[in-house]
Amino acid sequence: MRTLCGWLCLAMLGLTAGCSGQANSARDTLILGAYTVPKEVYQRELIPRFQKLWKQKTGRDIYFQQSYLASGAQSRAIAQGFDADIAALSLEADIERLRDARLITHDWRAAEHRGFITRSVVVMLVRPGNPKNISGWDDLTRADVDVIYPSPKTSGGAMWVVNAIYGSRLKQTEKDTGSADPAAARRFLAAVQSRVRVMNKSGRASVTTFETGVGDVLLTYENEALLRRQQGKDFSLIVPDATILIENPVAVVDKNVDRHGSREAAEAFVGFLHSAEAQRCFASYGFRPVNAEVTGEFAAVFPQPPQLFDIDYLGGWQQTIDLLYSSRGVWTRIFEQKSN
Repeated sequence: MRTLCGWLCLAMLGLTAGCSGQANSARDTLILGAYTVPKEVYQRELIPRFQKLWKQKTGRDIYFQQSYLASGAQSRAIAQGFDADIAALSLEADIERLRDARLITHDWRAAEHRGFITRSVVVMLVRPGNPKNISGWDDLTRADVDVIYPSPKTSGGAMWVVNAIYGSRLKQTEKDTGSADPAAARRFLAAVQSRVRVMNKSGRASVTTFETGVGDVLLTYENEALLRRQQGKDFSLIVPDATILIENPVAVVDKNVDRHGSREAAEAFVGFLHSAEAQRCFASYGFRPVNAEVTGEFAAVFPQPPQLFDIDYLGGWQQTIDLLYSSRGVWTRIFEQKSN
């Protein structure tokens, strides 16, 4: 377990100063603690747009200090003392860690769109032209296929990936036999894990590893795959028939904003993230919007997988963490057996 100093150093390594500053009578400051994947849309679109709106509304400039880490690492850094005013993380369990630590005291799920600001699905990214002819989950167990995804010990994205692998086999057995088979799902997860070549600390790091030529298939967020294609990289994208709906939450960190005197700005920024303007920005970077109006505008961009399921299909986050990631969880035991 990292020390408090370790987590704070980690958070500071992720802190960018491009929009930083100290608050004064004509200037406000917000500290954003986010997971790595949406870094570009925050820096290029959302923060500049909000800064303009804030100036128009209040007459004051607003500066952002930004830290981007793997979701689990960011959540732990905030829980250990990193002074983020806003937590924008990959999964609700990482927000719940902050609520359990009494840093978030309001009901964050009562916010618009149940506290979520983006959606995505787990997809497969393969080499240009798909030379290994990968078409679905079963191909990931082949002896000639090397798989890349990050570590669930640090990455929220990795937990979404493992959830998708496990849940996809539940869906398949349910379709074939009429009932989901957890034993089959465990065996399938073990078979895929046996083909995993590298497990980085974050989803973004796994993308970088894949881009260097390591692995045949990357399991990642749909938005990460779409962003790479927007950048002109000739990877092929596969959306499995059975995959999980990813929902990414945001919340004001009450204890920190009250100490900093930044509640008005923090709540305004979170509200802005739910707006149609911000949702269009997210969608343009490959995130599925939560705003119904914007969802309709981008319906052709984001296909609906026929066997799409959400975290409730697995029993909710707490049950899923106990089942897969606890000290005796399914994934934990598979990983430890593979490592020994």
